[in-house]
Amino acid sequence: MSQPALFTPARVRNLTLANRIVIAPMCQYSAEDGCMNDWHLIHLGQLALSGAALLTIEATAVLPKGRITYADVGLWNDETEAALARTLKGIRRWSEMPVAIQLSHAGRKASTNVPWEGGAQIAPDHPHGWQTFAPSNIAFEDGEVAPVALDKAELQRIREAFAAAAQRAARLGIDLIQIHAAHGYLLHQFLSPLSNRRDDEYGGSLENRMRFPLEVFDAVRGAFPAERPVTIRVSGTDWVDGGWDIEQTIAFAKALEARGCDAIHVSSGGLHPSQSIPVGPSYQVPLARAVKQAVGMPVIAVGLITGIEQAEAIVATGDADMIALARTALYDPRWPWHAAAELGAQVRAPKQYLRSQPRQYRHLFEED
Repeated sequence: MSQPALFTPARVRNLTLANRIVIAPMCQYSAEDGCMNDWHLIHLGQLALSGAALLTIEATAVLPKGRITYADVGLWNDETEAALARTLKGIRRWSEMPVAIQLSHAGRKASTNVPWEGGAQIAPDHPHGWQTFAPSNIAFEDGEVAPVALDKAELQRIREAFAAAAQRAARLGIDLIQIHAAHGYLLHQFLSPLSNRRDDEYGGSLENRMRFPLEVFDAVRGAFPAERPVTIRVSGTDWVDGGWDIEQTIAFAKALEARGCDAIHVSSGGLHPSQSIPVGPSYQVPLARAVKQAVGMPVIAVGLITGIEQAEAIVATGDADMIALARTALYDPRWPWHAAAELGAQVRAPKQYLRSQPRQYRHLFEED
């Protein structure tokens, strides 16, 4: 039997991945003043034993006011860096899986409550809230406190914060950076004409709306070691008429690739409350396919990928180079083991778990 496509190695710049399964970033809303704690060690530690090829740390704010919630992870000072270092030390003692980090700024979608408390915006005068910032003075939802439109000085500060976070990530030995330009957060807010109504060089035309996200990419790429990959996550469409769409996404992907972007992770939505999303298995894969047909860099597909044959088909047919698991991995942290068993492939497992290998899959685990 030939090797399943899902379990063939992949390469992103100088980083070799053992297979085509990526653990996507998943916010835990459990940090304290931006600092990781034991929850993050438990959460990321179990995923680092999953047999996937790459583990991505959740959306990590480059500034305190760039957090989605007051309980988000950050990487903006020595304290947040030290907390992340402690978590990484625990993971790396027991796992060789490469670790990526998603750098983010929430823009107008910042200053919200944690999801299990409803996730609504928290007012600026509340102890857990702050004034938000965005490309334009347009609230995400009616009734919210509108963001302050960013001036040139603040844009420069945010660019520098992304670069500083990238430098901290480099010191921590992070293997790959993913820039968050999806799901309605700040960089996506610049891209979409629904949230960007500026009349300067950062608004209006597609070229202008792409300008700040591309400047941020350049800043991160310049601050991170040249041999390590810098990638991006985008929303392929707003799912709203007149908003960001797949044609604009392709133009953005081409501009990124010309600047040295190493891979693009294609998600969708999150920018506007009136979005109409045709949710179903693989519903975002056509967006990844369209981008892959236009660029040469690796493309990662995500979104209700739960089935093993489903994932194998996405990679085998060339719709995407890799698949990313988020909620699927939370529900079943051993999903890559099960996929390897069903497809007749091998996966790496910790020595402590080798005896768990079922008899019918006695060649499932790779030997060191």
